[in-house]
Amino acid sequence: EVQLRACGGGSVQAGGSLTLACVASGDTISHFTVAWFRQAPGKEREGISFINRGNRDTYYEDFVKGRFTVARDNAENTVYLQMNNLKPEDTAVYYCAVIKLDLSQLIRIGHNQRSLYNFWGKGTLVTVSS
Repeated sequence: EVQLRACGGGSVQAGGSLTLACVASGDTISHFTVAWFRQAPGKEREGISFINRGNRDTYYEDFVKGRFTVARDNAENTVYLQMNNLKPEDTAVYYCAVIKLDLSQLIRIGHNQRSLYNFWGKGTLVTVSS
C-alpha cells in the first residue's frame, strides 16, 4: 500500500512563497487522485487543491485560486503544491491524501469528506506572518 510524506512547510512572511511536496512510496502516485487539505487553529480541516489521477485535471477552492498550483512529477513519484502570495490566513497544518477515484466523481460525492480518502500523510506546518 502507499505511504505518503508531506514536507516543505516552514515560516514565511505575507506575500512570500512556499512549495510543499507529497512524496509517495509503496505505490505509484499517478494511480491516485491527490488532495491537499489544511487545518488552521480553531478551524475545520478543509480541502484546498486537487489533481486527478493520470494528471488529467485540477481543482482549486476559491480562496486559493490564482495563488496555489498543484502539479505532478511522476518521475519523482511526487505531487507538489506551489503556494504564492501567502496570506496570514493560510497559516495551517497542510496534509496530502490520496484516493483511487476520478476527480470528477470525488467532487460530485463531496471532496471535503476526509473519510473518503484512502491514505493520509503526516501534516507539515505553514506559518505566514504579518
